[in-house]
Amino acid sequence: MQSSENRSVLMGQFMYAESVPLSIFGMANTTWTRRHILSLADFTPLEYDTVLQTATSFREVLSRRTKKVPTLQGQVVTNLFFEPSTRTRSSFELAAKRLSADILNFAPGTSSLSKGETILDTAKTYLAMGTDLMVIRHREAGVPQAIAREMDRLGVRVGVLNAGDGQHEHPSQALLDLFTICTLIDPDDPRLALLKDKKIAIVGDILHSRVARSNIWSLTASGAEVHLAGPPTLLPKLFEEFVGRQEAGARDWGLGARKEEEERGKIGERSQEPEFKTQNSELRTQNSLLPRKLFLHWSLEPAIKDADFVMTLRLQKERMTNHLLPSLREYHQQFGITRDRLKLCKPDVKVLHPGPVNRGVEISSDLMDDPQFSLISQQVTSGVAVRMALLYLMCSGKG
Repeated sequence: MQSSENRSVLMGQFMYAESVPLSIFGMANTTWTRRHILSLADFTPLEYDTVLQTATSFREVLSRRTKKVPTLQGQVVTNLFFEPSTRTRSSFELAAKRLSADILNFAPGTSSLSKGETILDTAKTYLAMGTDLMVIRHREAGVPQAIAREMDRLGVRVGVLNAGDGQHEHPSQALLDLFTICTLIDPDDPRLALLKDKKIAIVGDILHSRVARSNIWSLTASGAEVHLAGPPTLLPKLFEEFVGRQEAGARDWGLGARKEEEERGKIGERSQEPEFKTQNSELRTQNSLLPRKLFLHWSLEPAIKDADFVMTLRLQKERMTNHLLPSLREYHQQFGITRDRLKLCKPDVKVLHPGPVNRGVEISSDLMDDPQFSLISQQVTSGVAVRMALLYLMCSGKG
């Protein structure tokens, strides 16, 4: 745990030094070496804790009267958002401003893309202007990865941060969710180990959610039990395989480890059950010190029973090409989070939502505004500190 004296030293270094060694966070032999943040699939526990501890220090900066530090003064952060965004774009922009970085904002509607310029050429245009870090959001999976590969091919030390790509991942959202939960448990020393054996339910449109995919990686890495719940059309059986296949080397948004269950002869039995659940797929990898525990449910009650945290997701109607739901009313009746349903959870259960929220669909309006249960506002606040931490670590480390 960091003492107030150590934190004061840290804030002083933020004020007067261009680069802050990670030893100030109590990690004497650790440096940040990751140039790009494209996915959480290969994040290590040490990297998670580094982000959490760095964000804790920046949270103190944001609580001051003067909320700005010159840590990234003279560096250029470019926000390349190819699809609409309110929270993420504003959060990244504010985070960069709080760090005194120069900011370039890209708007596709008024860009040369309309004249036939390619996305890679657009990125290289900003590179030529002196960009140090690119924050990228795109409706198609893989665009941030393609730009990162191009930056590496060119041999430039420019970081790429994935701010959400199609149905792939949204790393910064999952990291701010992790920070929100961990700081609730231990405000002074948030760390991954705090979530070991906690039960966390993720409910809703799992199929289209990049937030869900990134949260699966971060939360299972902590040793928490992650329970996914949704209607079969929005929660395919293949999500059981998500952790196994990607850790085996598949880096698409797909899924992979049903072999253990097939060997047990239980795949055929499941098709006759109204609810589908994995048998605690404990998959150890070099990237996780703990087994990953992932469960699937086609009904809400078993997923949230005795849950410590419930995360409900927005129905992404703009990504639904088929009629996947009978009606929003029926969805709310079966999977909407209400006060009555929270009675199944732990007495001190908390509710999260990445936003934007469809009130009365994913969550009842009164519950969303109840500070006794809702962490939604805290998530937004946490987003600035966490994104400050990511920008700082990437710009100071430079892989």
